[in-house]
Amino acid sequence: MKFGIATVSLSGTLEDKLRAAAAAGFDGVEIFENDLIASPLRPKAVRAMMDDLGLACLLYQPFRDFEGMPGALRQKALDRAEAKFDLMGELGADRILLCSNCSPQALGERNRIVADLRELGDRAVKRNIIVGYEALAWGRHVFDHRDAWAIVEAVDHPNIGIILDSFHSLSRGIASDSIRAIPGEKIAFVQLADAPRLDMDLLYWSRHYRNFPGQGGLPVADYVVEIMKTGYDGPLSLEIFNDRFRGWSADLIAADGLRSLRHIEDAACRILDRPSAVPAAPVDVRPEFVEFAVDRQDAPALETLFQSIGFAKTGVHPIKAVSRWQAGSVNLVVNAERAGFGHSFQTTHGPSICAVGLVVPDRDAVAARAAYLGIQAVDEQDAPDNLALPALRGIGGSLIYLMAEQEVDSIWAREFQATGASVPEAPLVIDHLAAVVRIEEYLSWQLYWRSLFGLQQALQADVIDPSGLVLSQPLQSPDGSLRLTLNASDAMGTLSSRFVEHNFGGGYQHIAFATPDLIRKAGEIIADGADILPIFDNYYDDLAARFGLDDSAIETMAATNMLYDADAEGDYHQLYTRAFHKRFFFEFVERRRYEGYGAANAGVRLASQERFKAVDEGRNI
Repeated sequence: MKFGIATVSLSGTLEDKLRAAAAAGFDGVEIFENDLIASPLRPKAVRAMMDDLGLACLLYQPFRDFEGMPGALRQKALDRAEAKFDLMGELGADRILLCSNCSPQALGERNRIVADLRELGDRAVKRNIIVGYEALAWGRHVFDHRDAWAIVEAVDHPNIGIILDSFHSLSRGIASDSIRAIPGEKIAFVQLADAPRLDMDLLYWSRHYRNFPGQGGLPVADYVVEIMKTGYDGPLSLEIFNDRFRGWSADLIAADGLRSLRHIEDAACRILDRPSAVPAAPVDVRPEFVEFAVDRQDAPALETLFQSIGFAKTGVHPIKAVSRWQAGSVNLVVNAERAGFGHSFQTTHGPSICAVGLVVPDRDAVAARAAYLGIQAVDEQDAPDNLALPALRGIGGSLIYLMAEQEVDSIWAREFQATGASVPEAPLVIDHLAAVVRIEEYLSWQLYWRSLFGLQQALQADVIDPSGLVLSQPLQSPDGSLRLTLNASDAMGTLSSRFVEHNFGGGYQHIAFATPDLIRKAGEIIADGADILPIFDNYYDDLAARFGLDDSAIETMAATNMLYDADAEGDYHQLYTRAFHKRFFFEFVERRRYEGYGAANAGVRLASQERFKAVDEGRNI
């Protein structure tokens, strides 16, 4: 299928939008009327620019308030249509979007609407133009694609078809299998948009909160499946109205848009058991290691921190200033080299998490999928002296190494010499990684992880920082072996925003380790000198009231600064270390059939970190 994007989806001038769409690799664009009206370029000049960029004008849109107009307004609507047809000839467009009438003057008489569309079709045939009729979710009389199809079917004109838009259908909860009634040749065009699930006015929801497929919560893949079943072979195009998109880089948004279409087409093909252009997302994926980039001055302090939270140095690189630390099944790597990728990363970002190693069933298949999705691979020139493994560019310029299960042991044996220290055997795994990203990249990174690794979206949490609101989106693999939270804020004073500022970009802010007995683990790491984030007494008073926990349980948690939450399925214990040089910190959790991330406690944690910000700054931490 060909892929398109409406110019309204992108920021900048019409020329900026066209260049961004071409650079991303789209086949064509929908020219949005307002973009053309506001452009100094005449339609023929726009067409010439599209030709030079290799873009087709797939659709001109929208044509509004046409059908069912009374008296002289009907003739005016037909005259407007003729003017638009003239303009389309100059643009080289052969399709126009006619959206269902929203005018309070529009009449809802079905015979009148059918007659108007038939007259429009007679005029369109003379210009070799196809008119696509779209049911706006807030249309005055027609607001359901089933109703729009019934009208198009009654019109029975070769130049009148239907336009299907996933937002207009899915926002109203219309079953996608109703599309099966529409022959593919009568579908004039398909527009796709996702959106978060919100309960609000449809027009406002549409105009401000649409996003790309794979960034929201609507079943867009199922919608595309039903369209494919009809035999439709025209373009899939994006029409996105989003306040944030209009303020961000057109190049970033366009690249995400093409990725989203490739992702959703692949998902639909797999549901239909049809061949896809790309390998499937990995079924099993788990974190194998996390790498920290520090300078040699900071390395001893980080190693002391690792020791205090129960890790042992079990390996050293024979040549490089790189060491391996283990506890349970968790591997942490300290890279204090004075050259190479880790050094460059540390120079730019300060002490940071610079890489994550993921074990996947077929690393070459994941690398091929990444290439198809436009995700940058990293070579020796980009990241000198890195591991001899496929690597992808990740959050904040970090690396994601792709490892095959059968090579994990050999990689560790090849890279590190054993120190003789024994691995602490208490069960410990990486529960989740928590990253902070720029607000303009928040949806982009969600699409990255969902499209490449098949992670699934859980309910977004709105976290109250003392200095503003933080958005937190959990993502996880179906079996929970890889969990990630993405956090962002446009309030400059929040911890998330300060992290991005100090880090010169997004990055991983903390790692959560899961243990089956957090009370025991807490006692061990506190005894070993771990610097635990303090939680204040008022929290425990409230905890007792909310959950009815007995006094001894409250006293035990308070003694270790432990947080607690519960849902209908189970409960969750968590505690945090203080931050290392204001860069990253660690969390320990115990899950008991609980699938969340303790979002109810995030505000308490942030308040405590804010309280100690001045102390940390005084200590230059």
